[in-house]
Amino acid sequence: MKKEYDIKKELKRLQSIKGSGTELISIYVPPDFQISDEISKLREEHGQASNIKSKTTKQNVQGAIEKIIQYLKLYKTPPKNGLIVFCGNISSIQANPDIELFSMEPPQPIKMNIYRCDSGFLLDPIENMMEAKDTYALVVMDGREATVAVLRGTHVTVEKRIRSFAHAKVRKGGQSAARYERAIEESIDDYYKSVGDIINGLFEKYNFKLRGLVVGGPGPAKENFVRAKVLNYQIKVLGTFDTGYTDEHMGINELLERSKELLSEQAAVQERKVMDRFLGEVSRGGLAAYGYKAVKDALSSGNIVKLIVSDGAEITQVSYRCPADGTTFTAIEEGEARQTKHNCGGNLNIVEEKDAIEDLIDAADKLGVDTVFVSADSQYGKELLMGFHGIAAMLKYKQ
Repeated sequence: MKKEYDIKKELKRLQSIKGSGTELISIYVPPDFQISDEISKLREEHGQASNIKSKTTKQNVQGAIEKIIQYLKLYKTPPKNGLIVFCGNISSIQANPDIELFSMEPPQPIKMNIYRCDSGFLLDPIENMMEAKDTYALVVMDGREATVAVLRGTHVTVEKRIRSFAHAKVRKGGQSAARYERAIEESIDDYYKSVGDIINGLFEKYNFKLRGLVVGGPGPAKENFVRAKVLNYQIKVLGTFDTGYTDEHMGINELLERSKELLSEQAAVQERKVMDRFLGEVSRGGLAAYGYKAVKDALSSGNIVKLIVSDGAEITQVSYRCPADGTTFTAIEEGEARQTKHNCGGNLNIVEEKDAIEDLIDAADKLGVDTVFVSADSQYGKELLMGFHGIAAMLKYKQ
C-alpha cells in the first residue's frame, strides 16, 4: 500500500506542473521493451527537436531528452511492470530553467510504448491503473469451452482454458436415447464441476481476496453453470452477461465492456461498507479511532485491523528549531498552512519535513494491516476528511 500511496502523492505533484510550451516529456516503457531501443528512439527525437523554432523550448526539450537517456542507462532491462519517466522544465521563469526528472514503476504492466511531448505530463495511463485497485475473477463460457481470467485494475491475466467434450459424444449402436441423454448430462455436470474447481482454486490462490466473479458467454451455459452450485460458498457471483465469444481476447474483452458499470459500482460499494462500519463504531463508542495521534498510538500497540486513509489528507511531521535558544521540537501539521505556535521570541526555522501519513502506511504494511483509501470526492470521503482529519482505523479491542 505504501507504493500505491507514493504514486498517488507523486501524481498530485505532476498534475500541478505546466510547461511554458510543449516541453514536458512523458515516456512509458513496457516490461518487454528493450532499453536500447528506447534510447535509440529518444536520440531520434533529440534530432527532431532541432527543428523547434523557439530557442528556449528547443533547449529545454533537448535537455530533458538528454537527462532521460542518461537515466535509462542505469537499467539493463525495464522493471517487471515497465517504467514511466516524466521530465521537463518545471521553472516558471524562462531565463532560469529547472529540468527535473520523475520516474515510477507502475502497479500493473504497461501495454504500449509511448513518447509524448506536451505542455503537461501524460498521466491518464497511470491514473487509470490507480483508479481500480480491486481484483476480480472472470469466466467466459458456453457448453463447449471456458476461459478463466483475473482482472486487476485494467490488467487481465488469463489463468486457464478448458474444453468440454460432452456434446461431442457419438451415439453407439444399442444405446438407448435415455441412456445417451444421461451420459450427455453427466458429461456436462463434469464440465461445470471442472470449471468450478478451477475458479475455486483461483480464489484459494488469492486467499479469497478476489472481490467476486463475473460470468459471461453466449447461450444458457453461463446461467446453468451458476445454478449448478459447484462454486465455493464464499464466492460471490456479481453478475452474468451475454457475450458472443469465449476466448481470452474477444470474449474477455467483450465481458469487460459489458460489465464495466457493475465493476465501477463495486469499488463504491466496498468503500461504503468500510465507512458504514467505521461510523457505526464511532457512534457507539466502539472499536474505532481517528485523527493522526490516536491512530498512530493504536498502530504502535498493534491494535489495528484496518487503516482508513482519505486520499485528500495532507499531514506533515515538521521539525522546528528556535533561533533564539537553539531548541528543537516536532509538530504535526495538517494541510499546507503552518499553525504551530511556540514561545520562541522569533520566527521558527524548519529543520526537516516528512509525510506523516506515509509513516502510518509503512507501519501498517509491516504489521500486515490492510490500508483502505477513500476518495475525497465521495460523500463518505468528504466526511472522513472534514470530520475525522482524513485518518481513521478499525481496532481489535477498545483502547
